[in-house]
Parts: sequence; structure tokens; C-alpha cells
Amino acid sequence: MTALSHSAIHEDAIQRYKRVFNRFATIEKNGEKFMTKEDFVNAIAPGEDYKRLQRSQYGILFNVADQSKQGLLSLSDFTVFENLLSHPDAEYEIAFRLFDTTGSGKITRDQFRQILSANVGKDSIPFDFECEWLNLYTGGKTASHEMPYKEFSQLLKGLQAERLRQEFRFYDTQTTGYITPDEFKKVIIDIAGHKLSDHVLDNLPTLCNLYAGNKISFANVMAFYNVIREMDMVERVIRKAIQTSKDGTITKADFMNTAAKETRFSLFTPMEADIVFHFAGLDNPSGKLALKDFFRLLEAKWEHALPATAAAVPEVKHGRIHDLLKGSYGFLLGSISGAVGATVVYPIDLVKTRMQNQRSKVVGELLYKNSIDCFKKVVKNEGVLGLYRGLGPQLVGVAPEKAIKLTMNDLVRRHLTDKNGNITFTGELIAGGVAGGSQVVFTNPLEIVKIRLQVAGEAAKTLDAGAPRPGAVAIVRTLGIVGLYKGASACLLRDIPFSAIYFPVYAHLKKDLFHEGPDHRLTIGELLMAGAAAGMPAAYFTTPADVIKTRLQVEAKKGQSSYNGIRDAARKIYAEEGFRAFFKGGPARIFRSSPQFGTTLMVYEMLQRAFPFDGSQEKAQQALAHVAPGPSDDLSYLKSKNALKILLDVHYKFGIVPPNAKIPGAAVPSPSSA
Repeated sequence: MTALSHSAIHEDAIQRYKRVFNRFATIEKNGEKFMTKEDFVNAIAPGEDYKRLQRSQYGILFNVADQSKQGLLSLSDFTVFENLLSHPDAEYEIAFRLFDTTGSGKITRDQFRQILSANVGKDSIPFDFECEWLNLYTGGKTASHEMPYKEFSQLLKGLQAERLRQEFRFYDTQTTGYITPDEFKKVIIDIAGHKLSDHVLDNLPTLCNLYAGNKISFANVMAFYNVIREMDMVERVIRKAIQTSKDGTITKADFMNTAAKETRFSLFTPMEADIVFHFAGLDNPSGKLALKDFFRLLEAKWEHALPATAAAVPEVKHGRIHDLLKGSYGFLLGSISGAVGATVVYPIDLVKTRMQNQRSKVVGELLYKNSIDCFKKVVKNEGVLGLYRGLGPQLVGVAPEKAIKLTMNDLVRRHLTDKNGNITFTGELIAGGVAGGSQVVFTNPLEIVKIRLQVAGEAAKTLDAGAPRPGAVAIVRTLGIVGLYKGASACLLRDIPFSAIYFPVYAHLKKDLFHEGPDHRLTIGELLMAGAAAGMPAAYFTTPADVIKTRLQVEAKKGQSSYNGIRDAARKIYAEEGFRAFFKGGPARIFRSSPQFGTTLMVYEMLQRAFPFDGSQEKAQQALAHVAPGPSDDLSYLKSKNALKILLDVHYKFGIVPPNAKIPGAAVPSPSSA
């Protein structure tokens, strides 16, 4: 990179720091703006929920930024701090400045004791500052020496392991080499509670179930600690193993074999592999785990790579207007994609309707030999546009139909999904059924108008020359409000089982056949195939209900049987035309439904990618692909959060101190220059 490009990036960063500062600074003196501690935290941690990381822990970074120790930050102070965060070793530099209370560029044993004691609280397990480990870094009482930046950084890296040993000894009063599961949980929360997910924290005591006995050994504790330290490598090995797996799942042996291939030396012991698979597979005892199981190990705040719902991009809370716009955005995309899907297959739908309405009992009624013959005769007698009769009401109905169906399915699935993200097959059937039933109230009137328009062309030969064919408005006036819901019960009989079949099949095709997951986003072709394949069984097995619905909704001609409800229609159709009549138009229905649903989903995905709402899609893609956002993006939140990593490794309560505790200020000089 040239000096000119470096300069351009630096200038852009300065302007970004200035914009953030001016946005959050609330104090003005002599025409100059300043930040309070409250302003500072708002600027570096926007959107933080303060559940796992406390606000006071972000506030401790203020002591580093406040170089003048006046309790207010100038633009210059804030710029220096933001620039510090951009350093590759920012975590260690932040920690060094907090412990270097005199600004000498070196830290003494007493300074280390003073800052550590002040920030962990009196209720924590006491640290033995006279231990041999600390003497190796600082020397004994009679021959102590000060630690420069790099030596202190090395001390911090080993501090967590020493605290682990000391806390284990604290609970192992009889020196048996074992502690209880509850004591183990307390130790791990102290050492790495900020890194682990709630799933793991809640189940820490279950580690004793891995081996015989009801206690946890020091070897177990160290193995667990090593897994936490090497979590990035654990993720790398898991991703590589799953990538080469045929079914998207791996066993413990797969994990160990991949680790042996990917690392130069044996990185993970058998006990460490046991621990990884124990906590990832608590709800999956099969021993074959997918990527989603392993994502439950690590606290989301520290995940290096996340699924498409990436938490790497800070979540910003929006107001009602934003939520309304987002809902309208989804409705609009669903309407457009539904309209495209319906238009593509509409000629097939018209042929299906004509075939289903054909009565074999009436002499001279057999106009069509089969679906292909029907298609040819429609084009010959009515023209190409005849294939699209009734398309208008269909397009009007597509938008609410897709919106209602998809929304209800998602809503019911969400209520029937457990806290681990699992839903039973029965729950999937219920969600699909409710989705199918809910749309009928709106779509039945449009359906009956569409069908009557579709069959209107057949009667064209009986009309006087020049006489107008009935239009949608005329049909609505003739039917009235009650008539518009004729055949609604049959519509329910069709749509409830259709959606109950379609949605579960579609979900399982994506998951089991195409292996959709956090590390695999389906391609356009895969979505098209999944949507089309799911529509086949759903369409065919619900054809009898569709035939009955069509017969009930089409106005009977002279000499044709009229029906009084579902049972009467089913009985008469069977008596007059036989069982095969219930599957009239079945192939056409498959050829219509499959490409329609596949096309609808494909277009919807393309629209989402082409016109992402609020840029959320690009951010998710960046997080998934490990692509760092450009210099114009505000990364204060991520940088500040990462700056706390080492301090939280020192102690998870670092920065959460009693109100009367006084923490000395940070040093101004850069440790790198010490």
C-alpha cells in the first residue's frame, strides 16, 4: 500500500472519529465540545445490552482516554484513544496503561497488586501475590524488578492459568486433587464466565458425568481451560471437519483426525475432545453433531464467525416507524415474488381448472382429451391471452395470501420451537396447517372469481356475437358477499393439508438434503429445487379437495349436477365419474404448484440480495465471510469490546468495583515507546 493511500485512510479515520465525538459530546466550554464519562460509554458501546458486560466495565476505559485526568475528554483525547484501539496489540496496551499508575513505562509488583485488588472486589477468592509464579516475573521481596510493557503482557497471558490453579487449591482443602461440580462451576465463572454461553454455564456441573465418580479432577479443569483458550482453533477444526463431511455432521473421531491433519503438533488431548463434544451435544446424544450444536459453546459476544444472523454486527434498537417500514418491505418483496410466480404458471393453472370442471356424464361435454389438448384448444379458440383469463384477481390475491401464509407459519413455528431451536414434526404440521387455514378468509373470494373467469371462455360459443363476456365486477355482483365464500370449507380442506405438507417438507429439504446451516447459505438453484420439490407431494395429495372446491365454486350449467356441500359433491363425483375423477388435473396441479413455489422463493431471495433492507444483508454477508467492513463503518463498539478481553481474563469482575473504591488513573505515555 502506498504512502498516499495510507494517508487517505488515516484522514478518513480522523474524520470518522470527529463525527462520532460531535454526535455524543454533550459539554461545551468556550466554544469547544467535551465528553463526559457517560458520553464516552455511549460513543464506544452503542447498542450494548450490558447483560454480560457491565456499563462500568466499559467506563474503566475512560481512565485510559482521560489523559489530563480532568474527568472530561476533548476531541484530541478521543482521537488518541480511538487510534490506540486500532493497534494490533490494543488489548495489552489498554491493560498496561491501567496498571502503570505512575506513567513510568514500567509496572512494579505493588502496582500490580494495587490495581488487581481494587478491581476484583473483596468477595472474590484472594490471589496469592507471594506465589512462586509471580516471583518468577517480578522477583522476590528482596530482589524485585519492574516489568516493561512486553514482560507485563506475557505475565497477563499466564495470569489466568495461575488463578485457575490457586482457585482449585482454595476449594481442594484436603489436597485430594478433586473438587465438587458446584465448586468447578464457581471456578470457571471466575476464570472465563464472560466467554461462555448460558447453555454451557448452566450445564457446567454435568462435566462430572463424563467419567466415573461425582467429582471433577484437576485434569478435567485444565482440559476445560485449554478448550476455552483454543476456542478459535476448535472452531477452525470443526468447520474443516464438517466441510469434508457428507451429511454435515461429525463424530469425536472426525474431530481428532481433522485436528491431527490441520495442526503440526497434537493440539487437543482425548479429554479435551470429550469436553467439546460433551457440552456441544448435551441435547444430541447421538455423537454426530452439526455446526449449530458447536455454536452453543461460545458466548456470542466473542464469536469470531457467526451464522447469517451474525451477531458480529452490533444490534441497534429501532423505533416503531422502522419496524413498520421493515414489515412493509417484506410484504412488498413477498407480493412481487408471489406475482411473478403466479404469472409464470398461470396458463397451467387455467388448464388445471378447465380439466377439473369437465363433466364426463354430460353428452358432448368432453371438450378436452387431456391437459395438452386443453392447452392447444384454448390457444386456438381464445388466443394466447385466453391462457391468462382471471389473472387479475389472482395477482390481487397473491400478496395477502403469501404474506398471511408465511407470517402465520413463522409465528406458530416460533411459539412451538423450544429454547434450543428445535421443533417437533407434529409442531411443524400444526404450523403449516394454521398457515394454510388462515389465508382462506381472504383468498376464497378471489379464488371463486378467478375460477369463473377461467371457465368463462368455454361458454363463448353460446354467447351472441359481440356479447361481452362476464367480468370480475359482474361476477362479484352476481355472487354477493355470501356467494363469494361458496366452497370455503373445501378450500380449507385443500389449503390446510397443503401447507401442513409443504412447509415441513420444504424445511427438511433445505436442512437434510441441501445442508442449510450457519456455514452454508443456499444458492438460488438450491432454493428453487427445494421449493419446487416440496410442492409436488403437497399439490398431488390435495388434488381431491381441489377438485371438490372447483366443482362447488363453478356455476353449474344446464344438465350438470349441482352440489350441496363437500360430502354431496364427493358422493356424486364418485358415483358419476369414478375414483379417478378426484385426481383430474393432478399432473397440471403439480406442474403449476412446484414451479410456482420454487419461482416465488427464488425471486424473493434475489430481491432481498439486490435490495437489502437497511444494508442488513451485506453486513451479514461480511460477518459470514470474515470480511472486515470498510474504514467508513463505525467500529467503535467492536474495538472497545475487544479491548476489554484481556482485562476480563484478569478477572471477570474487572471494572465492577464498589462505589467507594478509588481506581488510580492510567498512564499517558505509550507502552510501546517505553
